[in-house]
Amino acid sequence: APAVFTEAEAYQRSFNPQEYLREYYSLSDGQGQANTFLMENLKILWKMFSLDEVKGDVLLDVGCGPTIYQILSACERFQQIFSLDYADQNRRELERWLKNEAGAFDWSPVVKYVCELEGDREKWAEKQEKVRKKVKRVLKCDVTKAHPAAPAALPPADCVVTTLCLEAACKDLPSFRGALRNVGGLLKPGGHLVMMTVLRETFYAFGEEVFSCLRLERKDVEEAVEAAGFEVKFSEVQPYLTEDARTDCEAVLSLVARKRAPGT
Repeated sequence: APAVFTEAEAYQRSFNPQEYLREYYSLSDGQGQANTFLMENLKILWKMFSLDEVKGDVLLDVGCGPTIYQILSACERFQQIFSLDYADQNRRELERWLKNEAGAFDWSPVVKYVCELEGDREKWAEKQEKVRKKVKRVLKCDVTKAHPAAPAALPPADCVVTTLCLEAACKDLPSFRGALRNVGGLLKPGGHLVMMTVLRETFYAFGEEVFSCLRLERKDVEEAVEAAGFEVKFSEVQPYLTEDARTDCEAVLSLVARKRAPGT
C-alpha cells in the first residue's frame, strides 16, 4: 500500500486511462478468468437503476474516470447525462469513445452483458447509441470543492451516480464527509444518490503505478451519507473474495439515498 495519499495532481500526472481500462474493464482476463468484480458491479447497478423512484431528466456521473459501465443501466432512466472527472486524460479517453473514434476502448462485451441482464442482448448497439446521444457534456470536476463542477453551470440533478471515486479522492473521513456534502449540493431535494464504494481498501494498482484509497467501513459510509442530508433507501454489501495482488479491497458497498428537503 502507498504510505502517502495520492494527491489529485498525481492522477493528472500518472493515471493512464488505457492501462486502467485494459486492467479492470475487460470481461475476462488473458487467462480467460471472468472479471467477477465488474460483473457483480454491473448487476448491482442494474438493480439500483431499476428501483421505481430512481429516474428523471438529469443524471450527473461524478468521478466517471474513462468509463461508461456505470451509466449503461442508468441511460434507460434519464434523458440527459453529464460526465464529470478531475483528470484531463480520463475525460479525453471518454470523449474518444463517445465520438466513436478509432482506437477507443471496446465496451461492447460489457454493453452486451448489461443488455443480457436487462433481458435482450441484441439491443447492445442501440444502447451504445443511446449513451452517446444522452451524454451531453464531459466536464472537469473536483469533489473536494464546494461547487465541484465550477465554473460550469449544471442543471440541478435528479440523480448523481458516483462509483469508486470518493474513497480515492479523499484522504481522510472528514474530507470524505465533506465531498459527500459537495456532491449532494448538485442534487435537487428529493433527488437520488447512487453510489458504489470499496470497503477496507487502502490501495489499487495497475501498470507501474499504485494509488491510495481511504479505508472505509460500511457504517462510515452510511453515516456520512446521512450526515450529508440524505436518507439511505437501499444498501447492500458484496464481499470481494478474489485473490488479487492489485488491490486489498475486501467488499463493495452499493447504496441509494434520497436527498432530504431542507429542514427535514
